[in-house]
Amino acid sequence: MQGVTFMNNNIRMAGNLYFPEGFDATRKYPSIVVIHPGGGVKEQTAGVYAERLAGEGFVTLAFDASHQGASGGEPRFLDDPMRRVGDIYSAVDYLTTLAYVNNERIGALGICAGSGAAVKASSSDRRIRAVGTVSAVDVGAATRKGWEGKGPVSDELAMLNSVAKQRTAESAGAPKITVPYVPAVGDTSAPKDLQEAADYYLTPRGQHPNAPNKLLMTSLSYMASFTGFDMADTMLTQPLVIIAGSKAGSLWHSTELYDKAASADKKLIIVEGATHMDLYDGKGVDTAMTSLAPFFKAKIA
Repeated sequence: MQGVTFMNNNIRMAGNLYFPEGFDATRKYPSIVVIHPGGGVKEQTAGVYAERLAGEGFVTLAFDASHQGASGGEPRFLDDPMRRVGDIYSAVDYLTTLAYVNNERIGALGICAGSGAAVKASSSDRRIRAVGTVSAVDVGAATRKGWEGKGPVSDELAMLNSVAKQRTAESAGAPKITVPYVPAVGDTSAPKDLQEAADYYLTPRGQHPNAPNKLLMTSLSYMASFTGFDMADTMLTQPLVIIAGSKAGSLWHSTELYDKAASADKKLIIVEGATHMDLYDGKGVDTAMTSLAPFFKAKIA
C-alpha cells in the first residue's frame, strides 16, 4: 500500500493505493476506485475491500471524501453528495495518469452512501466500465425518507426547517453546528442498522481518529436534494453487481437500484441473515468477495 495525494480542482485529496502481489510497474493493470460510507474514511471498510481486491490482481484506490478525513476542503465535516461524485471523477482522473493502469479497465465499488455516489458518478463517467455496491444507500433518499424508507414527509420538512434556521443564523455570524452520523453506543431508539453502525464507528471494531462522527448540520439540505439513482434507468448501462444483507433496513435501496438500472448485465445478491453492517468487515467481507472478485475479473480484468 502507498499513500498518495491527487487534486480535485483546488482540493488536495488523500488516498491509499493498493497493489497486487508481485506488482510490476511495467505492466498494465485493471483498477478499481473504492468509495467509503458517509462519515467513514479510507482506513475503514473501504480500505478492507481495496486491499482484498488488490489481492485478486487489481490496482485499487481508496480515498477520503473532500472536506473529510485527511483530504482537504473547507468547511470541515461538510457532506455534499454531489461533491463526492466530483471526488470520484477526480479519483478516476488520477488513475488514468498512472502508467501501470489500463484506462479501459476501470471499475468502481461503493459501500453504503459511497454506493449512491458511485452509481451517480458511473452514470455520467463512461470511463467506469463496471460497478459494484455493498450495503447500498442513496443518501438523498435516506435523508428524505428515513433509514428504512418509511419516514413521513412531515419529518423531512421539519428537518429542513431546522436547517434553514441554522443557515440563517450562520449567515449572521453564529457558529457552525455539527450533528452525529450514527447514534451513541447503546441507543436502542435508533434503527438496528444504526445501532450496529455505532458499534462499528465508535468502538475499536472500526474506530479511526479521522472519522469523528461529525456532520455539519447544514449538510442535510445538500443530502436531501441528492438523487443518487435518478439516472440509473437510462445511463447506468455498465455491468452491475449489488450485494446486500437480507436483514438490512437499507435493503430497499439495493432492490430499487436493481429494478431501476438500465444495465442488461446486472445481478442482485442477497446475503441471507446479514445486516447492513455485517458486510463491513470480517466474515461479511469474505462473503461479499466471493461475488465481487469474480464479477470484476469477468468485467474489467
